[in-house]
Amino acid sequence: MPTIITSRLSELLRATSPRQVRLVCGIILFCYVVSHFLNHALGNISVDAMEVGVTYHVRFWQFLPVAIVFYTAALTHMGLGVYALYQRRQFRWRTIEPLQLVLGLSIPALVMAHVIGVRLGQTLYGHEKLYPQELYLFFVAAPGRLWLMTTLLLIAWVHGCIGIYFWLRLKPFYLRAAPYLLAAAVLIPTLALLGIYQGGRSVVAAVDDGEWRTHHLTRGQLGTAAEAETLDRITGGLTVGYLGLLALALAARGVRALRERRRGMIMLSYGNGKTVRVPKGLSVLEASLRHNLPHASVCGGRARCSTCRIRIIGDHAALPTPSQREAFVLARVGTADPSIRLACQLRPDSDLSFFQLFTPHALSANTHAAAPARIGQERYLVSLFVDMRGSTQLAEKRLPFDTVFIVNRFLGAVSQAVIENGGQPNQFVGDGMLALFGLTADPQTACRQALKAASGIAANIDELNQLLGHDLRQPIRFGIGIHGGEVIIGDIGYRDHVVFTALGDAVNVAARLQDMTKTLACEAIVSEDVRRTAGLADDSLPQQQVAIRGRGEPMAVRVVADTRVLSRLVDRGASVAA
Repeated sequence: MPTIITSRLSELLRATSPRQVRLVCGIILFCYVVSHFLNHALGNISVDAMEVGVTYHVRFWQFLPVAIVFYTAALTHMGLGVYALYQRRQFRWRTIEPLQLVLGLSIPALVMAHVIGVRLGQTLYGHEKLYPQELYLFFVAAPGRLWLMTTLLLIAWVHGCIGIYFWLRLKPFYLRAAPYLLAAAVLIPTLALLGIYQGGRSVVAAVDDGEWRTHHLTRGQLGTAAEAETLDRITGGLTVGYLGLLALALAARGVRALRERRRGMIMLSYGNGKTVRVPKGLSVLEASLRHNLPHASVCGGRARCSTCRIRIIGDHAALPTPSQREAFVLARVGTADPSIRLACQLRPDSDLSFFQLFTPHALSANTHAAAPARIGQERYLVSLFVDMRGSTQLAEKRLPFDTVFIVNRFLGAVSQAVIENGGQPNQFVGDGMLALFGLTADPQTACRQALKAASGIAANIDELNQLLGHDLRQPIRFGIGIHGGEVIIGDIGYRDHVVFTALGDAVNVAARLQDMTKTLACEAIVSEDVRRTAGLADDSLPQQQVAIRGRGEPMAVRVVADTRVLSRLVDRGASVAA
């Protein structure tokens, strides 16, 4: 039993990164902020309600075990934030990322005076500064502090919400929960600030009451001027110390850059003829970003996926030992080859040659070739449904990011073939796609384009299987259904969620034919109407009668065991017709 526990703890530590520790600490702090904001919101009822609420708030957060966890999380989160400033080498971020860092690093400096005045004042001098006393200071004695506190509240809230967004955005329930989370993100701080304002108004109205002042503004509650001066000196000293810590982190970055220059430069060869010269200490992924070289990395270099993997060319014995996080990720994807490393984690100190296992891929934009009528319009279109086989089994053995990466590469290969042959990728449903042909072409051309696209899909998937062969237990397979007919095209949806698509029996039949490829053990099924309209010879493909769900009579279709032959059949039919 002890061995099992030790093994599991070791695995947990290997799976844990500083980012994950920072996330857990941030969630604890965000829970405190939410509790504090809800307490402020009670000011919309009365100051007395705020006092009752803060009693339970303090009772929970100052309960010794909770207090230990809270202050440990606060110090750890702040320390890891400063460490992130030092560690980060590339600042080509999206706007929201530097915003989160700047806001997070500014919070300790802004919150220092409040923490020292309330918590340390209570510890050193026994001050009991609750809502009446704080509101008196904000609205009467020192109004300038009100704006500082308001700024602090908004910065802490925005910083926390950005962190929650980065955490939840990849969760399967996020899209459903997003509207409710947005409502809470707006409503909670609004009610909190209104509560502070209403509570402040009540205090301002009561401050001339001698009995109220005698009860709430005693020396034991507010302290003396000398005590306040002492607390201000402590606040100033700690603030200067924190700013010095930030300056030290920035200075350490400069020292590191100088040391790297003195240690020398190394050459990274990408295996495709590209070579870059970088300082020692950069990760391979950082080197790619610095020199604007495409490098797959779905998780953004956080070691949460393995799409940045590289294979070392030549001797790999002198490379740095994989970190615990890198070793954990490589073990998760079943990679035992020591020549395979994560580019985001490997920091070589000598010349290195390698090639990327996952080539970055940019998907063409889904645009209309010639904008058809956006309101309902009836016309003949050819629908091509394609679906990836075995994606469920693929996901069971992989990290989520890796699965999404492979599915996207599959859909990219399919879309490329569709676009190159005059079609339009229209709807993406999981690992499947609907493509439309005939938006700007006559029926015969549309049918030929769809058949040639199916052949192109097979060719592209063959290339993809070769590229990913080292990482796939089985080649990627697919099923295609093609059918043409009159459909309704136009914008479908509601408000901001409107898409251009096609509706009609022909689209449904294409989807049924695609699904039928599983039972008939073939790559594609083409309706007889499409075969005849495209001009293919009657004996070019085997014919079969199939039952289509929703139709009373069987339907004649052509079974295609190998879709690669379709391009040749289309060209032969076109030459005969000419």
